[in-house]
Amino acid sequence: MHLPRRALGLTLIELLLFIAIVGIALAAMLRVFTTATAGSADPMIRRQQLAIAESLLREVQLMPFTWCDPSAPNVATATAATSAECGGTVEAPGPEASETRYGPTTYFNNVNDYHGFTMSGISDIAGNAVSGLAGYSASVTVAAAALDTLTAASGDALKITVTVTPPGNRAADAVVLQGWRTRYAPNSPF
Repeated sequence: MHLPRRALGLTLIELLLFIAIVGIALAAMLRVFTTATAGSADPMIRRQQLAIAESLLREVQLMPFTWCDPSAPNVATATAATSAECGGTVEAPGPEASETRYGPTTYFNNVNDYHGFTMSGISDIAGNAVSGLAGYSASVTVAAAALDTLTAASGDALKITVTVTPPGNRAADAVVLQGWRTRYAPNSPF
């Protein structure tokens, strides 16, 4: 029995086309793998920065935003941000004397206390260094700003900006997150 000529194998042209197509496909795949491997560390650093920034922003936003410092005697009854109304300290940007994020006796107790806060190497709320994050740094600014119908002059809206810089202090690669806090319960120290 004699087989038709076409059933015996591939022609040289078919074989060359197959090799060319497979070669082009492999070259494209190698380029993708090379690019992904070369940049694989950067996404991890960016995710770490974002996690740090989100955590710190959430921490600040969860603090009270009152007319008076929460330790003032009239914080729950004051009707304005004056020393007479508060019976003591009026809340202002920056921490009051001896207040820190880490305590041990007087912790930050208001959104405004975080204004100007910086840390080199990331620490938890107790001041313990977080493993693997020693090269990062973070800073917070809190400023009165206009928000919808609230004017900056009223002081009833604060714009919180958290900046996290990656290892090597590459400011150009910093992650910046912004959030808002409004004074919706000016007498609640919680």
